[in-house]
Amino acid sequence: MESEPAPILGIDLGTTNSLVAWYRPGVGPEVLSDAEGRLTLPSVVRYAASGEAEAVGHDAREHAVEFADRTVSSIKRLMGRSQADAGDDLSYLPYEVIEGAHATARVRLPGGHELTPQEVSARVLMALLERAEGALGRRISRAVVTVPAYFDDAQRQATRDAAHLAGLDVARIVNEPTAAALAYGIGTNAKHPETIAVFDLGGGTFDVTLLRVTPKHEDDGADGTEFFQVLSTRGDTRLGGDDFDRAIVALVQREIEEKIGRAVEFPPTTRQALATLAERTKIRLTDEESASFEIDLGEQGSFARSVSRDEFEALIGPMVSRSLDACAGALKDAKLRAEDVDRVVMVGGSTRVPLVRERVGAFFGTEPYVALDPDLVVAMGAAVQASILQGGDASDMLLLDVIPLSLGIETAGGAVAKLVIRNSTVPARATEMFSTQVDGQTAVLINVYQGEREMAADCRSLGAFTLRGLPPMPAGIPQLEVEFLVDANGVLSVNAVERRSGKRAGVQIVPNHGLTREEVDRIEAASFTHAKEDMTRHRIADLVTNAKLDAKWIDDGISVVGDELDEAQRASLASLLEELREMIERATADWTSVDANAFAAVKQRLDEASMPIHEKRIARSLRE
Repeated sequence: MESEPAPILGIDLGTTNSLVAWYRPGVGPEVLSDAEGRLTLPSVVRYAASGEAEAVGHDAREHAVEFADRTVSSIKRLMGRSQADAGDDLSYLPYEVIEGAHATARVRLPGGHELTPQEVSARVLMALLERAEGALGRRISRAVVTVPAYFDDAQRQATRDAAHLAGLDVARIVNEPTAAALAYGIGTNAKHPETIAVFDLGGGTFDVTLLRVTPKHEDDGADGTEFFQVLSTRGDTRLGGDDFDRAIVALVQREIEEKIGRAVEFPPTTRQALATLAERTKIRLTDEESASFEIDLGEQGSFARSVSRDEFEALIGPMVSRSLDACAGALKDAKLRAEDVDRVVMVGGSTRVPLVRERVGAFFGTEPYVALDPDLVVAMGAAVQASILQGGDASDMLLLDVIPLSLGIETAGGAVAKLVIRNSTVPARATEMFSTQVDGQTAVLINVYQGEREMAADCRSLGAFTLRGLPPMPAGIPQLEVEFLVDANGVLSVNAVERRSGKRAGVQIVPNHGLTREEVDRIEAASFTHAKEDMTRHRIADLVTNAKLDAKWIDDGISVVGDELDEAQRASLASLLEELREMIERATADWTSVDANAFAAVKQRLDEASMPIHEKRIARSLRE
């Protein structure tokens, strides 16, 4: 790589966590991990008694309770601000904040050592730079750094100063909402200006920003660029995932006090343990309907509790409403209505909470963008901006005029049912009906795949989701409608609904991220090489699936109306069922041992021979 120019990094310098990314040529934005595979770096620095930084990131955060007076976190809230400006935040910070030169806020450590917010942030940036240089194997000196849209000039300059102290030249300061939009490629394929809402709910803070994206036009020439104009921004510096956790902690503490009959003052270590337990409970409730835990109370016994998703949503409902009030305020400031917003982008780990996504979608009247990891999306967008500044291929990679590879879902037997065929122009939409294979099935796992081969094992997995809460019905009766929708920005939304019960579920994916043009060509070529074999294997997989269902229905029919069949009919059905089951068994063990045409012929003969069963069942039902 030394012969190539050093990449410009994309850095998300966050209040709670920070990340570093780069744009891998021919692939796309990629967030860099540490030696343990962790992508985020806690924005936490622990200082020694001498005033020197002794730990940055995970180690500093994990031991924050032990060294509370010399562990500095949430320093972003003090960047470029005076002590008076930061007054509302001071009661939430565990360290001492004083007024320094030029009325700037400073951190004072035990022993009298003073630190500027820029010095603390520089330590976080240095750790990110060290991670990037280790991962990419070269010296790096430039970065695009993101800041909140509401940061003023002093706060932006403080961010530049922090980067300079870390040995980085800031190629550009980018607003976090703009970076989030860039990560999705918003604007690259637009024909007209669009209004974007970026809903950013992190661990400690919330803000919503309305952007006007003006696409480049042909008459702009080679340097024509998209314009991202901030129309308005609103927020709440005391609203985030930490507050969701505190609601669970308050519930637990209240019930523990009721159990033992007195007020309890928990020591710092117990408070930290409760906070960790609450966070894990919240995370589990993202995918599960309930989460259980047990707390050892020592001499007082133990406290066991199960929190349901409904109960959790009731706890956080007022906080979610506060975020929507801020959205309404931002719309009013921009003189817009909710229906004027074309797209909503979700940023921040707390937007994973189902209630948040549901209510934000209902407020704006459109399904929010959640395909990219909300913790990573800002860093990825910064890397896209870095590639653009460096003359890289970011715009080409994110522009998705056609679907490069077919998209579909895995069906019973491991085959892939393709809904959107490669080279379909975007936007594209396709729907197809499916059903269950097992009696009484109350949940269906839907795996989404990309590729040209016929079996899931030979295609690229994009994601999965589960449609739960189906009423128990016989196999083949539920009506599962699956919809694929690829919008102009290349975001794939997969939604499933069981039409009888109305149960819904879905997932969003960006199917073009991480694939080079060479990989697309290789996948396409493999589909031609294995075409005959793949089609036969797919056909046999479908025959096995449908034959199993046919055999079950015929068995059920015989148990109901078998006494109305003559001896010859029963003998013929028994012989054909045995032959079909033998085919199923052989094909399941080794699909190459079965002739697909012979399999289909046996199935067809059984279908024809079973007609009297269906006719007699219908007649009996009518009589009854």
